[in-house]
Amino acid sequence: MKKIQNTFLIILLSVGFLSCKDQKKEIGLNHETEMSQDIKDAVIVEKPEGIEAPEGMVWIPGGKFVQGSRPGDKMAMDHEKPAHEVILDGFFIDKTEVTNAEFKKFVDETGYVTVAERELDWEEIKKQLPEGTPKPADSILQPGSLIFKKTKESVPNLYDYSQWWEWKIGANWRHPKGPDSNLEGKDNYPVVHVAFEDAKAYCEWAGKRLPTEAEWEYAARGGNPDAYFTWGTDETQLSKMANTWEGEFPKNNTKKDGFEGLAPVKSYPENKYGLYDMAGNVWECTKDWYNVNYYKEQESFGTAKDPVGASVAYNPNNPRIKEKVIKGGSFLCSDSYCASYRISARMANSLDSSHEHLGFRAVATPEMVKNSEE
Repeated sequence: MKKIQNTFLIILLSVGFLSCKDQKKEIGLNHETEMSQDIKDAVIVEKPEGIEAPEGMVWIPGGKFVQGSRPGDKMAMDHEKPAHEVILDGFFIDKTEVTNAEFKKFVDETGYVTVAERELDWEEIKKQLPEGTPKPADSILQPGSLIFKKTKESVPNLYDYSQWWEWKIGANWRHPKGPDSNLEGKDNYPVVHVAFEDAKAYCEWAGKRLPTEAEWEYAARGGNPDAYFTWGTDETQLSKMANTWEGEFPKNNTKKDGFEGLAPVKSYPENKYGLYDMAGNVWECTKDWYNVNYYKEQESFGTAKDPVGASVAYNPNNPRIKEKVIKGGSFLCSDSYCASYRISARMANSLDSSHEHLGFRAVATPEMVKNSEE
């Protein structure tokens, strides 16, 4: 019975893994440098004079790029296609994922309580479930979050993610493995167990915002139009460049990259824009709604300027749940399971879902920085 109840809550909070299918599409890739003068004149490329990068952030020059999967990427999923052209104004972005120390400062100053720490409201929860779904026992319906658990045996069905996720009562950003765990010695680790609402609240307090999916992908690319990964196309460099799962998932992690779970920020080399951990470690929130039809619709409209994603959420796998796009993969991403440490990889995550491999970083426009200085 306990296993059934835990599985119920995992499905309820939806980690949101999607199936892999292959589809090919040829596109031109050299768009980041091939901008006509009229486009250049309409785009903020260089950092405006008199505005300095906020502490811990870097300037990403504006430009034109192709968002989505790359030709030859055999791990690309359907929802990464078709690739489409995007033009972005320049912006500032955090060098690293927001850390425990940074999030603690926010909580200390505001008294904010994260979603994972709040009492659960069954009346709200059941709106996302099929009619007639029975209410779980009160002993299960308690504040908590999802934590990863290795399996003792090989897992033949990698689409049943309840096999390696556990709803842990008392797990939250302060207690990442449950009530008996703490953050001692982990100030410089990315904050986790934060839901979309929590990340958004932090950004507003800091005078920033969450990145759009296009901004995140453009920054992760580091100016390399052909790359599959933040470092290029050579997957053999994975263990040197990112914190991922190497070995038989979810049974055995070889720790070839030096870590089995979370790693401190800046544990791996930065990309060409000076950004750390844009691949692996923790998934990162974006502000965009997840909609399986968005890329197809976007391509039909032609080149988009500063797109903000789909206007509505839609996922046929979770039709009752509103989800946001998350990017970057995590320490649990394996080459046997969609290799989500690739730049174009994306996943859906429900608004109220938190888990131990989801974090975020923030962005700011020149206008936001200017306003915060006044």
